[in-house]
Amino acid sequence: MGVEMSDSTPPPQQLLERLKDYGQEDVFSLWDELSPSHRQLLVHDIESLDLPRIDRIIRCSLESQGLPTAAIEPVPGEDVSTVEGRTMEERERWWKMGLKAISEGKLAVLLLSGGQGTRLGSSDPKGCFSIGLPSGKSLFQLQAERILCVQKLAAHSMKEAPVASVPIRWYIMTSPFTDEATRKYFESHKYFGLEAEQVVFFQQGTMPCVSKDGRFIMETPFSVAKAPDGNGGVYSALKTSKLLDDMASRGIKFLDCYGVDNALVRVADPTFLGYFIDKGVDAAAKVVRKAYPQEKVGVFVRRGKGGPLTVVEYSELDPTLASAINQETGRLRYCWSNVCLHMFTLDFLNQVANGLEKDSIFHLAEKKIPSIHGQTVGLKLEQFIFDAFPYAPSTALFEVLRDEEFAPVKNANGSSFDTPDSARLLVLRLHTRWVVAAGGFVTHSVPLYATGVEVSPLCSYAGENLEALCRGRTFHAPCEISF
Repeated sequence: MGVEMSDSTPPPQQLLERLKDYGQEDVFSLWDELSPSHRQLLVHDIESLDLPRIDRIIRCSLESQGLPTAAIEPVPGEDVSTVEGRTMEERERWWKMGLKAISEGKLAVLLLSGGQGTRLGSSDPKGCFSIGLPSGKSLFQLQAERILCVQKLAAHSMKEAPVASVPIRWYIMTSPFTDEATRKYFESHKYFGLEAEQVVFFQQGTMPCVSKDGRFIMETPFSVAKAPDGNGGVYSALKTSKLLDDMASRGIKFLDCYGVDNALVRVADPTFLGYFIDKGVDAAAKVVRKAYPQEKVGVFVRRGKGGPLTVVEYSELDPTLASAINQETGRLRYCWSNVCLHMFTLDFLNQVANGLEKDSIFHLAEKKIPSIHGQTVGLKLEQFIFDAFPYAPSTALFEVLRDEEFAPVKNANGSSFDTPDSARLLVLRLHTRWVVAAGGFVTHSVPLYATGVEVSPLCSYAGENLEALCRGRTFHAPCEISF
């Protein structure tokens, strides 16, 4: 751990001088009261910090606060592929293009899974959570089985010469708080049928929590308070863990990126991938129409006329702009909600990992931080996944239907929105529509709006190939339909 310390040992002079250079020498203010073992822990904690980088980030982030930003503009209609603007022929063509790229091993999936289910009443990783479907499957299992289904669809799509299923690499970003539990969960469930080698875990970084003047907050007398660096920490984490190089060596060209807490997420969506390849852009996002002006979702905007695409959080959007109506369409001018469903080229991810690091500007979130003085109001430094978009030379938005692809699981049952109950109903209702469209019948002993059937992802990815399983059959809700 370092040099042996006695009660009279002063702080290491060289380390103290470095801290003084950055105005952080207060971390040693309780040194004289610490035991020798706690002194060693404190020295080890400070030595583990990249002080020049952290100082640069703190300074740049604090200085950028309150600076005027370019006026925002709505995203032009031609930048968005709307649901009503797409033809069946286009959808089929994109689906086939996507499956071909997947069969060639060009797509990997990137899961943002650093959060715990704290708001759901659980300390487990959020992906371990079950929303109460008839199958009892967790979010992780639903997503793993969707990957299995896409692999099979891609292999079978090569009609001239069907290929063996190409494993889709699944890169899962954890945090220091969820890493061990996530790995153990996958091991104990035998990776839900995936090959262990195709699932790659890596950790996002942490950043010290600071006071409003940029000083480190001490969680204990011998450790600095730290917090995960936000889901945008994925870029630097991929770089430092050499996974961008790993992807390149495997011939991966495209990354499908999403957050763990969406029960309806279409992981490795062939249609979205085909659209992305067809457009030839560097970055794209799936969007849903904002339901009402005050909905608590960030929206995509342009910074200035013809400026870069970026996201404005709902808390930062002026209420007048949030309510503004497009006179031609009668819809909200700022209507394209960010739901954390993104597609990137690998080349672009490399550019972003370098660009975000160089600019060193993080978002500052005012939070209560556990400290030696109890709960202290301080700042957490975070980056967000959408911080990449202003760096993209070309971007596109792809509208999807909320009730088909967006069932967020954020709050405990009993809350007014985004609960396990609301997500479960969205899944059951969608799958019931699939079954009826495939010629099946559904009976139920409670009102149908409160129940439905669940279709295993191993049977169908998006409602396809269900006729043989469903036509003429009656299913009593709630139940799971599987092979």
